[in-house]
Amino acid sequence: MRTLCASTLLGEFFVIGFAGLVAMKLDDVSQATVWTVCGAGMVLSLLLCGMLGRPGGVQLGWALQVALVLSGFVVPMMFILGLVFGGLWWASIHYGRKIDEAKARWADQQDQQDQQDQQDQQAQQEAGGATA
Repeated sequence: MRTLCASTLLGEFFVIGFAGLVAMKLDDVSQATVWTVCGAGMVLSLLLCGMLGRPGGVQLGWALQVALVLSGFVVPMMFILGLVFGGLWWASIHYGRKIDEAKARWADQQDQQDQQDQQDQQAQQEAGGATA
C-alpha cells in the first residue's frame, strides 16, 4: 500500500507546484500567499510519503486530498484534479491493502512449504540412517 500511496503523493507534489504557477497569474492573490500555501502542500505531500506506515498517515493523506479539491476555489481546474487524485488515493489504499494481504498469504504459504520440505528431508535422513 505504501508504494502506491507514495506514488500518488509524489504526483500531487508536482500538481501542487504547477497549480502554484497558474495561481501566480491571479490578481486577487499575492505571490507570497500562493507560494506559502503551495510550498506547505508540496512539503506535506513529501513528508506524507515517509509517514504512511505511521498512525494517522493515511488520514493526513485524506486531508491533503480534501485540500486539493478545495483549492479549486482559487484555480478551478483543481476541482477536477483534486477529484482525480482523491480517486487515485482511494485506489492506492484499497488495492494496496489487497496486494499487501496477498503478499502476506504468499509468504505464509512459502514458510509452510519450507517447513514441510525440512520435515521431509529429516524424515528421509532418519529413514536412510535406520536402514544402514
